[in-house]
Amino acid sequence: MVASIELKRYTKIMILGLIWESTVGIFCRGKSTELEVVSVPECDSVDSNHFANSDNLNYSETNSKRVSLDRWNLTSQKLIDSFPLDPIKENYVRQVRDCIFSAVHPEPFTSAIKLVAVSKEVVEDLLDLDLSITETKEFIRFVSGVQILPGSVPLTHRYGGHQFGVWAGQLGDGRAHLLGAYTNRHGTRWELQLKGSGKTPYSRDGDGRAVLRSSVREFLCSEALNYLGIPTTRAASLVVSNDDVKRDQFYNGNVRNEKGAIVLRVAKSWFRFGSLEILAYSGETELLRKLVDFIIKLHFPLINVTSSNRYLEFFSQVVTDTSYLIAQWMSVGFAHGVCNTDNFSVLSITLDYGPFGFMDFYDPNFVPNTSDDESRYKIGNQANVGRYNLDKLRNALKSLLNPKQQLLTEQILKGYPELYQTKLMELFRAKLGLIGHDNNDDYLIAYLLKLMEDTRADFTMTFRQLSEITQQQLAANSISEEYWAIQDLTRHKKFSYWIKLYLSRLNRNKLDTDEARKTRMKDLNVIISFKGVNPRYILRNWMAESAIKKSERNDFSEVRFLKKVLRHPFNKQTDAEDAGYSSRPPSWATELRVSCSS
Repeated sequence: MVASIELKRYTKIMILGLIWESTVGIFCRGKSTELEVVSVPECDSVDSNHFANSDNLNYSETNSKRVSLDRWNLTSQKLIDSFPLDPIKENYVRQVRDCIFSAVHPEPFTSAIKLVAVSKEVVEDLLDLDLSITETKEFIRFVSGVQILPGSVPLTHRYGGHQFGVWAGQLGDGRAHLLGAYTNRHGTRWELQLKGSGKTPYSRDGDGRAVLRSSVREFLCSEALNYLGIPTTRAASLVVSNDDVKRDQFYNGNVRNEKGAIVLRVAKSWFRFGSLEILAYSGETELLRKLVDFIIKLHFPLINVTSSNRYLEFFSQVVTDTSYLIAQWMSVGFAHGVCNTDNFSVLSITLDYGPFGFMDFYDPNFVPNTSDDESRYKIGNQANVGRYNLDKLRNALKSLLNPKQQLLTEQILKGYPELYQTKLMELFRAKLGLIGHDNNDDYLIAYLLKLMEDTRADFTMTFRQLSEITQQQLAANSISEEYWAIQDLTRHKKFSYWIKLYLSRLNRNKLDTDEARKTRMKDLNVIISFKGVNPRYILRNWMAESAIKKSERNDFSEVRFLKKVLRHPFNKQTDAEDAGYSSRPPSWATELRVSCSS
């Protein structure tokens, strides 16, 4: 048994110093476009039990799905009725005031466009459309911004933000158009947005376009996180053109032409921390009040919108939900890459997929974004950055609060580290199959992470293989090549010591069996409201890169294949195994770089 003084010392150093490394102390209109209608193979089948961040939509084949966009009720009216629009109708880059949205039409591509991937689940279950509609010119014109449907008034959103710790002023939708909202047969309201659809008043020096490589990554990862059970925006479709988009990918003077693409994104709301910040910084207090009241009324039904404390309750809920979201990111080794306040959702969903990355080997200093020279958004700093961003949200709300309420928001924010740590420990206990709570659990978890860091053991597969191997094999140190990630751990001289601690802790799970533990570590865990615990497949950078390289040669088969595999990340799949998706990452994977240039 480890001495209690050693436990305390190592616990503080490792659990606070590794996985939440730096929380110590704060803890159409336009030109004609050629359309190509292609038959897009189904990316997945419908799962009637789970989807869309734990919304159970009780999918039934008896519910009709539309095979035409005629009378499909997409509308912008609620947003237009609720807020003043930018009075300037011309589309040119400028500073905008006293509004939330500017009305701007998408700019369609001028060359041939092709629909190359769809999410059947989004199309059918969220939007009530039959998958067959995706093979029509009507649908392709819609998702590429060529055709504006009746009831839709395309809007671009004005917001600001702190970028890499500095107030950047006005930002806004520089290449995105909100087409409107659709309320589906289950009463759930979804807002549809095109990304990569042309210039807006908020484009700054940009061209309003998104390139193929970043669009493939966004399409795949927004859907992949959803299937992992993590709150996120969704992706309905991916359209590719032959238009040239010039990009200096790594900001080294090497400008090249890339293909343009558009993703149809779906979310319950696109409002961000920066949506409130821009109004606070501009002194538009009444418009800020109107916006927050709108958000509360539409998205926070448990808060009384007439209560004098509604902004306190709103802030408290966002603090809690944000802490939980980042804990979920960490539990699967996901690093957002650009955790600016304009990329943090007030609904605490994963928003804006730029240079994100899943860790291969465990490294708290993992930085997915090569543009992040100071490693501000390394994975070990995400929780700290979350707290920083929440503080900026708190400042944005100040003008709506009296002095006593302002002090209370400070107290609420002080509770963030404990909320985060509690959720994170809950998730990692589940990852190790632990039942209940033990005072030494944080030490056990931190010790494992230290072994993983020292041996560069694979993060995802270490936990997955621990869910597949038997306790008897662990006790006998009988680790076959099948468990290659655990084999890497065995090189550490303290591995046997950790195994003894782990098996001893498992033996305190009364009335438990090894098979029950293994099932618990892989499958649905209702206690933490997670779709699963330890995935076998994640969207590794090398997998996305392989799909992108093929896409650049007009071969989108791997994009569709990855979408299909990542829809069931917890289930072992023969095709995915053959593709090496659960094998040791190839050596060239370590050389991959992803930047903000998209």
